[in-house]
Amino acid sequence: MWSAYSHLVSLVFLLFSALVFILFSLVSLNSSVAYVVEWEIFSLNSSSIVVTLIYDWVSFLFLGVVLFISSMVMYYSGDYMSGDKSYKRFMYLVFGFVLSMGALIVSPNLISILLGWDGLGLISYVLVIYYQNEKSANAGMLTVLSNRVGDVGILLSISLLFMLGGWNFIFYGSYLGSDFLLLKGLVCIAAMTKSAQIPFSAWLPAAMAAPTPVSALVHSSTLVTAGIYILIRFSGALEGSCVQQVLLIVSCLTMFMAGLGANFEFDLKKIIALSTLSQLGVMMSILSLGFVDLAFFHLLAHALFKALLFMCAGMVIHSVKEYQDIRNMGGLVMCMPLTSVCMNVANLALCGMPFLAGFYSKDLILEVAFMSEVNIFMFFLYVLSTGLTVCYTFRLIYYSLSCSSNMSSMMFVSETHSMMLSGMMTLSVGAVTGGSILAWMVFPEPYMICLSSLFKILALLVSGVGALLGYMINMVSVSVGLKSVSFYSYVVFMGSMWFMPILSTFSMSRWGLGSGDVFFKVGDKGWSEYFGGEGSFNSLMSSSGYLQLSQENMIMIYMKGFFIWVIVMVFIFN
Repeated sequence: MWSAYSHLVSLVFLLFSALVFILFSLVSLNSSVAYVVEWEIFSLNSSSIVVTLIYDWVSFLFLGVVLFISSMVMYYSGDYMSGDKSYKRFMYLVFGFVLSMGALIVSPNLISILLGWDGLGLISYVLVIYYQNEKSANAGMLTVLSNRVGDVGILLSISLLFMLGGWNFIFYGSYLGSDFLLLKGLVCIAAMTKSAQIPFSAWLPAAMAAPTPVSALVHSSTLVTAGIYILIRFSGALEGSCVQQVLLIVSCLTMFMAGLGANFEFDLKKIIALSTLSQLGVMMSILSLGFVDLAFFHLLAHALFKALLFMCAGMVIHSVKEYQDIRNMGGLVMCMPLTSVCMNVANLALCGMPFLAGFYSKDLILEVAFMSEVNIFMFFLYVLSTGLTVCYTFRLIYYSLSCSSNMSSMMFVSETHSMMLSGMMTLSVGAVTGGSILAWMVFPEPYMICLSSLFKILALLVSGVGALLGYMINMVSVSVGLKSVSFYSYVVFMGSMWFMPILSTFSMSRWGLGSGDVFFKVGDKGWSEYFGGEGSFNSLMSSSGYLQLSQENMIMIYMKGFFIWVIVMVFIFN
């Protein structure tokens, strides 16, 4: 019974919970009241081990958005995963994933935050290896080991924060001066691993081995946003420190690297994963400039259209018989009109098309960044990343939706999955109206933007140029021939995320595995084994053999011994 109606039960429960939390966030915003629930478990050396929950408009609103997207993903999964033998296990895992994210959102305490933080890491590993093959196992191992670096950062932060007498970091922001630089650095490293910033970026595209509904949930509002959310809560302690400057450089490079790599990628899900990485760089960069509310605003707006984009990609993959290469698609607008409409809405929202969800946050972030004290290098990275985002988006639209069909003539493509379409259409409404609604909620007073006309239209101008290049270059490459073969080495470098997956796997394992092989040959199979374990074993076995032989032939040995001693005595007395 549960297997048949689990998606409906999840839809009703999660959607109702989402509406309740969004209502609470409106009340909290209106009254400017936050509630902190705390109870002490035990006290240790004047430090109280407490469980603390914080309920303010930030946690209420984030919980509401997470539960709304989760309800749509659960309902979508009821159709997408209907033929899977382990459907019940999948639904339990996704529900546990949402529960872990909820625990992280309402925890301002570093110890209690570990429940949600480690829960996300563990369940994400199980979901990445859900399809049990070698590729999924490798991707899962890369994901979980990368995230363990962040877990170590949180654990070390717990020991450093012990000096202040408690672990409620949200209350100690003003007390964390230059003496706590190591603590700030560890928290930032933890956030960078969870949000896949350089040099921890390789696991995010690799995690695409998970089922598509999981990708829609992970890349919109749960796992990858956990690092951003931690820094939002920790932002008071980061103001004015050198950690912010390092974070700005890393996030801008991540944003540029992901946008560049997506223009050379042909896997549909990996292109969308790299776009998530680019938007995470946008959030992290504006956060490092000190605009916490803008980072949170873009976090929520991005969650709405990115979940929709992944669900559209899942619908396409499901309909074209599990192909993910965009070169094997084309012409989908003719046979999948509703999916194409939803996909275009999500793509245009990602590009920052005026009056869609992404426009309200992305355009404001770019204008505030142009108005801030950033150097010319960061300015060009912002501009180029904006253009690259539109470029790879229109490239994706060209290859999958609008060009001539490259699918097999035997392949029948249609939109027959009504449950999947229902979830996509609901999220489409959020992708269209969500940005304006969130802007009215989060910013009751508008930002004062003072820019020249050129800088004001620069974002739209760069977006237009990027769209034109993304569409025209791929038309030329398809009709004339692939010119990038002439620059193969550069294409490999830019298309492989600056060799990040290779550096994160082979370079990390080569030294360890090579050293292990040397130690195995010299140690386990060398002299230490001869004189150690194997030598001791052989000597014990031979000694026990002699002892057993003496016990089995006792009389004969006594007689031999007697005659030997008689002969010896004769020789002695003679």
